[in-house]
Amino acid sequence: MTDVEATIPPNHEDGMAEADGTIDPAHRVALSYIDRSRRYYASKGYEQPYRWVTNDSAPFHKPERAVASSRLAVVTTSFPVECHDGPRPAKSVRAVAADPPPEQMYTDDLFWHKDATTTDDVESFLPLRTLAGFAAEGRLGSLNDRFFCIPTTYSQRSTRADAETIASWCDDDDVDLVLLVPL
Repeated sequence: MTDVEATIPPNHEDGMAEADGTIDPAHRVALSYIDRSRRYYASKGYEQPYRWVTNDSAPFHKPERAVASSRLAVVTTSFPVECHDGPRPAKSVRAVAADPPPEQMYTDDLFWHKDATTTDDVESFLPLRTLAGFAAEGRLGSLNDRFFCIPTTYSQRSTRADAETIASWCDDDDVDLVLLVPL
């Protein structure tokens, strides 16, 4: 064992340094979301490991225009607070006006390390004001007039259908680039 390995606590995978779960930033390491999800589903009794969506024909390619002359749309897995009715937003894809940016987003049903951070600062995960500023400075051609909310349904069929809807909306809005911001 190296000196570095000796300093990493046994529960280092979660970025924890103490048995009580307190976080020590000196021992933070990257989490493997895929491995954690597989272990989670296995612990629930699922015999087949979770299968991640793959798409060999995804239209990822070099942008046709420079960012400074491109129209950008933002896609997020969170929803404006006013879009929910009850304990969570309705699970359907939505288009929402980007101006003015929402002051608050409904994130209670999403997962992140809630002891280490919050979603109080909407700009930290839905940077509409920053992107509008980039457009005003000429660093970005323009920010789309609306952003898109996509639910986390864990269904490949639903995810594909929602992606097709958002792609259609992007075509309608003459969007060149999409910034995906999952939470």
